[in-house]
Amino acid sequence: MEIGLGVLGLAPLVFWSLTPRELQAALRGKFGAIGRHAAPAREDLDALMQRYPD
Repeated sequence: MEIGLGVLGLAPLVFWSLTPRELQAALRGKFGAIGRHAAPAREDLDALMQRYPD
């Protein structure tokens, strides 16, 4: 509730009518992809490629 009402600033009626997928999409829109769906940053990928060149 804190994220939906506070961080996203949704009206209570809107928040309570959201499906979990809609809430997830709103969070992705606000913060971008996070967690297992996020692509690695370019510098992280470069470091991995340097460490494991095969």
